[in-house]
Amino acid sequence: MDTPGAPHSPVAVSAELDDQLSRWLWLVKWILVIPHWIVLFFLWIAFFVVTVIAFFAILFTERYPRGLFDFNLGVLRWSWRVSYYSYGALGTDRYPPFSLGPEPDYPARLDIAYPERLSRSLVLVKWWLLAIPQYLVIAFFTSGMHAGWWSSGLITLLTLIAGFAVAFTEKYPRDLFALIVGLNRWVLRVAAYASLMTDAYPPFRLDQGGTETAGTERAADGS
Repeated sequence: MDTPGAPHSPVAVSAELDDQLSRWLWLVKWILVIPHWIVLFFLWIAFFVVTVIAFFAILFTERYPRGLFDFNLGVLRWSWRVSYYSYGALGTDRYPPFSLGPEPDYPARLDIAYPERLSRSLVLVKWWLLAIPQYLVIAFFTSGMHAGWWSSGLITLLTLIAGFAVAFTEKYPRDLFALIVGLNRWVLRVAAYASLMTDAYPPFRLDQGGTETAGTERAADGS
């Protein structure tokens, strides 16, 4: 759930838990998502190249070219869907689409408000110096973030606990689901900030639950 009175982030992450999950499908999802991992490997190479190009564009024009922004947003969306289906949440049995688009009908969604302007000075330091405290936090959550696939760490541990709960009780604990989505939300906010897509510093706040209202503020002015 959103924290009462807390300002909304320009990074909106939402997820819907399937009413009925297979008791044993989660054991083989690592095989089923291999085609996605292969595609995402190359997409994340492109993501880093695009981020470097965007860095210089922001430095000289204070703008993140919209086409580049939409591409990187698409990579994050694709990654979030695959993570949600597999061992980042195990929240759905619906196979993720091979798509960079928003896919509003899929139960895991991500949106980032496009900034009309970004700070030239912040672009020099936010992705490494300012983000260091956030990196330390999400390292505990993920044990590292690798090309759109969040590996071992607290999120994966909690997700496996949820998988065993589904296997033996046919139910995904709701409180555990809210916590797992909240942790993923934190990671995605940091990913958006570190990849220069917003100047809004990620809050040190665990916003749990599947729903979130997108912020209308622009990263450039903080309004």
